[in-house]
Amino acid sequence: MTDPLLEVKDLHVGLPAGGGQMYPILQGVSFKIMPGEAFGLVGESGSGKSVTSLATMGLLKKPLRATGGEILFRGRDLLKLSKREMRKLRGDRVAMIFQEPMTALNPLVTVGRQIAEMFYLHQGKSWAEGEKLAIEALANVRVPNPDRRAKNYPHQMSGGLRQRVMIAMAMACDPDLLIADEPTTALDVTVQAEVLRLIKELCTERGTAVLFISHDLGVIASTCQRVGVMYAGTLVEENWTEALFANPRHEYTRGLLGALPRLGSRSSHGRQRLVDIDSIIDDRSKLTQTRFISPREEGAPA
Repeated sequence: MTDPLLEVKDLHVGLPAGGGQMYPILQGVSFKIMPGEAFGLVGESGSGKSVTSLATMGLLKKPLRATGGEILFRGRDLLKLSKREMRKLRGDRVAMIFQEPMTALNPLVTVGRQIAEMFYLHQGKSWAEGEKLAIEALANVRVPNPDRRAKNYPHQMSGGLRQRVMIAMAMACDPDLLIADEPTTALDVTVQAEVLRLIKELCTERGTAVLFISHDLGVIASTCQRVGVMYAGTLVEENWTEALFANPRHEYTRGLLGALPRLGSRSSHGRQRLVDIDSIIDDRSKLTQTRFISPREEGAPA
């Protein structure tokens, strides 16, 4: 059996609440990602998806901090690495696409120079070599006129092009794991589809595993093989994507799917009634995680 590329085990993240107490943000989050696999984390805003990704990247900002558990990447616990070790790993073997490229990119540096920095820091290339490779990286993510665009500053590009720059930066060093945190936020539907297709194609070509974070169930369904559902800092259900959509086992998952509007579905009064999720979960003790289904388990989808 192949070992997991990433294994999050009983992860707890807290916020100091005074008197030596910690307010829980994440509680016992556990999941695995196999090499080359696309795994999705889905849930409403504030459920803990982005905190999970930031903890994995070693980017939690104080006063937030991991208070328990392990984040194993190829067997190494990322929570025990020094800042220097994490900087070496981050952007090289583990990369991230952030929600809003306008705030993630440096507004004072050309996009070509920002991509070239990845080659300079992680591959020992000269700046001249890095800038040539940056043009190739922009071409790989289908940016038109990449040699000219490399000289642009972020504000001179559209939202879709800025996101392609973020993808080019993330994929520059051929990482083993890509974390995509709401990569289509604020993009129109057409551009969103193009960006999702691009991420999927690049990761498939290079064998890169993906942790895809979204509140959009449709995005997860079209991009991920397995999915975990988060609610209130807890992973409440995990399954193969097709199985989860066909037969959700946790009541919150059923509520989340029931809250989706469906074409052609109307009530007797001519309007479709959506599920009220808050009325479904009124007891925190109900947030029990379902059994992890191994990708190699007998009977699992190929």
